Amino acid sequence: GMMALEIAMDEMAEKLGMDPIAFRVKNDTQVDPEKPSRRFSQRELVRCLTEGATKFGWDPGTENKPTPQKPNSRPERIRQVAEESLKRLRVDAIDLFYQHRPDPEVPIEDVAGAVKELIAEGKVKHFGLSESNAEQIRRAHAVQPVAALQSEYSLWWRNIEAEILPTLEELGIGLVPYSPLGRGYLTGKVDENTTYADNDIRSKNPRFTPDAIRANRAVIDLLTRIANEKNGTPAQIALAWLLAQKPWIVPIPGSRKLERLDENLGAASVELTEDDLSEIRAAIEGIEVVGNRY
Repeated sequence: GMMALEIAMDEMAEKLGMDPIAFRVKNDTQVDPEKPSRRFSQRELVRCLTEGATKFGWDPGTENKPTPQKPNSRPERIRQVAEESLKRLRVDAIDLFYQHRPDPEVPIEDVAGAVKELIAEGKVKHFGLSESNAEQIRRAHAVQPVAALQSEYSLWWRNIEAEILPTLEELGIGLVPYSPLGRGYLTGKVDENTTYADNDIRSKNPRFTPDAIRANRAVIDLLTRIANEKNGTPAQIALAWLLAQKPWIVPIPGSRKLERLDENLGAASVELTEDDLSEIRAAIEGIEVVGNRY
């Protein structure tokens, strides 16, 4: 995921994004350039991608004309964003075009229909959704097959397991979990003394207050213990657990440092046995995570 590179991270965006070698892009890598950072030339990055995903359906405003952030999935806006993305990315077609969030003012059938037209024109290859519920997924899929759903899923946020995962499996839709490391908490590198800049969403996140961090320590203790047994890291165990849930789950952990990117890629080599997975599941179900996710 590259969303973090667009907010107050211009220098880091250039450092990571402009160097294909540093990016460690491999055949199974998916990069999600939702919007370009203010000095970030995406065409340099796209040349080394095998697949790229971008989004529509959210009006963030601009630096010169800030507006309240809100959903906007009107068909004409979808087409406008697609055309702008094609020019910005310097590609003939968008591999995966996600709706950023459901728009309560636009029927999902109209959204799916607009993307279907773009697919018919060869401008988009696949249709994706994000944070949609099971009913919305089914309604959209009936108009235009949905290739992937992006939704939060991790060891400390498993709410999608009850309805969303069975729906995806039934319809043959892939899952792309964002925040698979709990916004960094599941790396084990966060404690009650960790502070965040005002423009970092964790500075206002209920799960990142000192009290919540202390209360949720049991999750980290679990990951650390298993990581020591597997000669890995807590982050790698958290990602390996996700990868082991279903073969059609592809996490997108965000990375600000190259060593973290390498660490995350190493999760694919961690083997969790059925006993490991059962132990993790039993332990995590016995832990009450403190704090809302937003």
